[in-house]
Amino acid sequence: MLEPRTVVITGAGTGIGAACARLYGAEGANLVLIGRRREPLEQVAAATGGLVLVGDAACPVTWDGFITQIRQRYGRLDVLLACAGGHGLGNATQTSPSTWAAALRSNLDSAFYSARACLPLLLEKAGNIVLIGSIASLAAGPEVCGYTTAKHALLGLNRSLARDYGPRGVRVNAVCPGWVRTPMADQEMQPLMAFYDETLQQAYDRVCADVPLRRPASAEEVARVCRFLASSEASIITGATLVADGGSSIVDVPTLAYTHMEPSHA
Repeated sequence: MLEPRTVVITGAGTGIGAACARLYGAEGANLVLIGRRREPLEQVAAATGGLVLVGDAACPVTWDGFITQIRQRYGRLDVLLACAGGHGLGNATQTSPSTWAAALRSNLDSAFYSARACLPLLLEKAGNIVLIGSIASLAAGPEVCGYTTAKHALLGLNRSLARDYGPRGVRVNAVCPGWVRTPMADQEMQPLMAFYDETLQQAYDRVCADVPLRRPASAEEVARVCRFLASSEASIITGATLVADGGSSIVDVPTLAYTHMEPSHA
């Protein structure tokens, strides 16, 4: 009988991280759930099982203790899903030094220190790393300088890790979702809801109006993409960026003015 895989998930308390935990937990994986808030982690663990570790994934000292506990509890590590992230709001002149540092810390440092700490164990099992980027890794939204910069840099980290550790059997890939219905995205809908006097669903419909699939992803859909990249079915894929955005990044923005010229389209 094969020994269950051990999967480390940062940002595991909510959103995509929690969805990954539910997916892998249902398959019998050994889970390590990491985040800064104990309560949501324990809520996830109540449904999935696993080792709850509370701390900041962007802190290298914290990882020293985490790795010791992972090795003692499970003795192996097969997959790291780096789902931890955060905001980085404001344009360049609005972004204070502390806001800039926080954006890089939550979106880039968290992934770097997670990967660096987990690599020794992953090398033992020819394991996998999946980094959660964003369509902000590919293009710039308005007034999110810190977030956009950090998410772009995440793809550089993805490629560097894949190049350096591929010869030793570790695959590294990135997933770039568009809008995903998560508590964080729900908060981002609030200004639209207030300005247009809309419901949450109407706000999501508005931001997805020019997305080819006309809807946001669910966290579970993104989790399945992560599972694929970390599976044997993706065994030849490394250093890749898999965009899971409903098609929004393929839209030719300068032609959007033509979209609504006709009431229907062939």
